[in-house]
Amino acid sequence: MFFYVDESGHTGTNLFDENQPMLYYGVLSANTNLDLIAASEVQKARKALGVDRLHASELGMGGLVEIVGNLIKLQKRYRPIVDIYRVAKPDHAIISFFDQVFDQGMNPAMTWTGYWTPLRYFLLLKVASLFDEDIAKRAWQARIDINDATAEAELVYVCQALESRVLQIPDLRSREIIGDALRWAILHPNEIYYNCKSKKDVLTITPNVIGFQTVMHGIARRLRAPKAFASITVDQQSQFNKAQKNLAEFYATTREIPWESGPGMPKMDLRNIPEAPITFSSSKESVGLELVDLYLWIFKRMMEGQDIPPELYPLVKAQLYRAVSDEVSLGAISNRWSRWFDQLSEPTENQIVVAKKIIQKDEARRKDAMGRA
Repeated sequence: MFFYVDESGHTGTNLFDENQPMLYYGVLSANTNLDLIAASEVQKARKALGVDRLHASELGMGGLVEIVGNLIKLQKRYRPIVDIYRVAKPDHAIISFFDQVFDQGMNPAMTWTGYWTPLRYFLLLKVASLFDEDIAKRAWQARIDINDATAEAELVYVCQALESRVLQIPDLRSREIIGDALRWAILHPNEIYYNCKSKKDVLTITPNVIGFQTVMHGIARRLRAPKAFASITVDQQSQFNKAQKNLAEFYATTREIPWESGPGMPKMDLRNIPEAPITFSSSKESVGLELVDLYLWIFKRMMEGQDIPPELYPLVKAQLYRAVSDEVSLGAISNRWSRWFDQLSEPTENQIVVAKKIIQKDEARRKDAMGRA
């Protein structure tokens, strides 16, 4: 298969741009090389508009309506699928904080079940409820600060602010666990390894690279078989292409490793990740990138509640029941895991006995660590 990847809403390490709270990735997949076989039809559309390339933000809705006949013809002939992936950037700052500070491997005041089982998402949402925008900004700034001293001082401030709000959490056990973990981090900020150590490391934790992880998993699902042929063309931009390339290569070299983090947690299946290297190109050189830009612009407007002309509806309708949409956000986590917990069956008496023994042992370990803090 041939994949063409574009992004929209890029703000780099600034996660709090009010005008662009979401980062979008569009992935157009087709069974044939659109750069070759769709070139003549795309050239007709360019000629009709008097432009050198098709770029949705420059064309606007009026321009898209003018060439919709060309686009529908391409859709019917080659049946491309357009998957959309999103990252809620302010939410990412909070998720990144939780993943680092509440990592039970680094913070011994955290329970094993609270990080290595789906209870992790339950606690994440409770921690998230303690944040306001200012604290989220400071947590993220500390995360990307490569100066250890200033980053750790800021981390302590953030943890103290959150710890002062723990009583807002309604249930006693969550208050205890979250409060203990925050207090341990306040006393041991250097042992949390919270901040990045280089500008290169900063790139790896941005929404651009986090979103690209979902892109690669989506491509693997589309391929459906190990070692299936794949050609991946990604829109060229200087800041994140190297980090995207490194991620794709890492996934390709670890395809046979079973990635399991704990009971009930999502399993990362990399077996269908393609071995072929990613190609970086511009829409001036790739018809596929031109097309995915148009689709992504249309779908982005729809997902943000904006109207589109009815002439473009056939392009949207063609993706119904075929395309995939997913996102990284607190809302998505809540929806996904609320359903999971609702579907859990009642534990047996034996399971309850075993669970109590595990919790008792872990609680002794946790209390001992806090006593030595």
